[in-house]
Amino acid sequence: MTIEKLQEIAAQVRRDIIRMVYGAKSGHPGGSLGCTDVVTALYFEVMDIDPQHFTKEGRGEDMFFLSNGHISPMLYSVMARRGYFPVNELGTFRKLNTRLQGHPTPVEGLPGLRIASGSLGQGLSVSIGAAIAKKSNGDSHIVYTLTGDGELEEGQVWEAFMFAGAKQVDNLIAIIDHNKKQIDGPTDEVMNLGSLKQKLEAFNWIVLEMDGNDMKQVVDTLALAKTKLGNGRPVVIVMKTEMGMGVDFMMGTHKWHGTPPNQEQAEKALAQLPETSLGDY
Repeated sequence: MTIEKLQEIAAQVRRDIIRMVYGAKSGHPGGSLGCTDVVTALYFEVMDIDPQHFTKEGRGEDMFFLSNGHISPMLYSVMARRGYFPVNELGTFRKLNTRLQGHPTPVEGLPGLRIASGSLGQGLSVSIGAAIAKKSNGDSHIVYTLTGDGELEEGQVWEAFMFAGAKQVDNLIAIIDHNKKQIDGPTDEVMNLGSLKQKLEAFNWIVLEMDGNDMKQVVDTLALAKTKLGNGRPVVIVMKTEMGMGVDFMMGTHKWHGTPPNQEQAEKALAQLPETSLGDY
């Protein structure tokens, strides 16, 4: 798929995010908008997946786990646009008895979901388990996971980083959304992360870096990451993004981490996000 087509899909996903969060009057637009490009690239270009024959086990295909589950509007939009479930179901986001809960849950049987990820800090551990299972089953496919930088304050994350490096889980690509913002403010003020690259290399990970809002760089870096696998070390991409990407008044601040826009703000945001050939739901 061309970079231009991926950019068009990402633009539509961003429109979906605004409409979903506004419609529900709750949700997390900031990180969702920031991570749109990388997850669009994964689902539409990078991963070997079959939405029409989804299984929880994921045998014979790549697997993706969203650890920072609060950015579910982005994931739901990407999955729907990729064909896992009807696009018009996005209009049920956060409604009573919907399959599109505020934080992803597999209980309602939504195709594409394998784990609940409302509680932060668990996704990397699950991904490691899935990667080890693939090795045990002789499955050469890759496991991907996305985590937030504020999420790295959870101790379980560092146990998982240590384990994967020590046990040579080299069919795993982790991505850290390093937007340097979390619900309470800048990560440097809440809990300074220091040098992620040095920390992760010390745990035997191969560390790559990229601009997560540059689609070509995203696609190229993910392709490079795949070439690094199979050599006894897992791969992690430290991805710089802008929270609220694409909507000027949502960028440069942590205040849109979990705040829905009102009608005037939603209209202003949609005016900044180009309409696409895919069309709104």
